Amino acid sequence: MLSLFIILPLLSLMVINLLPKELMKKIGTLMSLILPLAQMLVVVFIFLGILDIRPGPADHFFKFNLAIDNISLVMLFSIAIVILVTLLVERHLIPDADERFNFLNLVLITFTGMNGIVLVQDLFSLYVFLEITTVATFILISFHKKRDALEGAFKYIILSALATVGILSSIALIFLISGDTSFAVVHQALQNSRHAFLIDFALAIFLGSLFIKGGLVPFHGWLADAYSSAGRAISILLAGIVTKTLGVYTLIRLVSSVFGFDTEVKGVLMFIGALSIIIGAFAALGQHDFKRLLAYSSISQVGYIILSLGCGTPLGIAAAVFHLFNHAIFKSLLFVNSAALELQTGTRHMDKMGGLAQKMPITGVTSLLASLSTAGMPPLSGFWSKLLIVMALWFSGHFAYAIIAVLASVLTLGYMLSLQNRVFFGKLRPELENVKEASFGLLFPMIILAGIIVGVGALFPFILNSLIFPIIIK
Repeated sequence: MLSLFIILPLLSLMVINLLPKELMKKIGTLMSLILPLAQMLVVVFIFLGILDIRPGPADHFFKFNLAIDNISLVMLFSIAIVILVTLLVERHLIPDADERFNFLNLVLITFTGMNGIVLVQDLFSLYVFLEITTVATFILISFHKKRDALEGAFKYIILSALATVGILSSIALIFLISGDTSFAVVHQALQNSRHAFLIDFALAIFLGSLFIKGGLVPFHGWLADAYSSAGRAISILLAGIVTKTLGVYTLIRLVSSVFGFDTEVKGVLMFIGALSIIIGAFAALGQHDFKRLLAYSSISQVGYIILSLGCGTPLGIAAAVFHLFNHAIFKSLLFVNSAALELQTGTRHMDKMGGLAQKMPITGVTSLLASLSTAGMPPLSGFWSKLLIVMALWFSGHFAYAIIAVLASVLTLGYMLSLQNRVFFGKLRPELENVKEASFGLLFPMIILAGIIVGVGALFPFILNSLIFPIIIK
């Protein structure tokens, strides 16, 4: 039953709050690790055809309008792996039992909301799950109640409130035109409606609101502050999957399944995507704070996804989804690296580091793999998704955008190699002589994520035939 993807995280939330609190403080995280692991296995079984998803009693009882396809499977797997990594890291980064318990509650709410976003098939239900995830995210950013975190959370909630107003207003206009909020009905109504101005106005509001949710230029003002000021484990969750699900996946789903690829929509997507790529890359070049560099890098990499989506071709959509998955993996790894470095050195300022590869070799190697994948270096996973994006742009006749995508990868390589040089290479600073490698609790998630980066790169022909081609053919 598809509804179990939503119901089980919600039931887990209820269970850990109904059972004795002292017991749940000790074993709640371990219990909750089962959920993302189970979701990953279920997705793999569905993909391999071992498990068949059919409507069940709960689906009818709750009146959920849910559906699943290859894009949904990719997102459900991405959500599960980032949640799993976040929970593994959280056990070692949040020492206080009460804080860990509260954090776990918020993660489960976010888990429920993101799964709902991926599976629902009507606009109003989508809005509900977007808001569930947004509110939980706001609390997570301000979780440790530090001044910078509260400032970042304030910026996030103000812009999210504007996006909420925009989404609700757009849904209201669309409902007036179509008389329904179901994706299929709305799509048909928008294709046949004579209310051209209202449709364009509603689409403009909706797209702008999702650009805010995804942190795209020029609505990116909140993102760097939120990512850099949030707690270490929280940053992994936010950068790895939350904003990708809230803004990027929702754009992919609505544009491809509901709104359609008319000339204006494609033009806006490609312009915003290219602008985000360029501004994000140049902003990352000037950063000295490890996490802020990664935040601006996220803006740039999300720009690649939106640029590919703007092609409006099946290859463009497949490349966008593939890069979304790759970005979730290598960006989560880089934020785990950041957490380990900050924990061991006491700073995020890259100019105060240097030569740490000899003290933290596993952190250094995994960070290098993630950095090279971000820059699109072969044969790592990021190379293949960027190659598909450039191919989609070239084959659709957008030669200038294809050149921008390639040149921006050179910029990406520049700032990622600068990061590696300032942090891991060169002479070890005297004040860092006593630094040790991170604990196994942080190294284990690093190794898992680095293995996915290398494995996806090596298995790309299989992924192309079994996952990407089905999306293209569909």
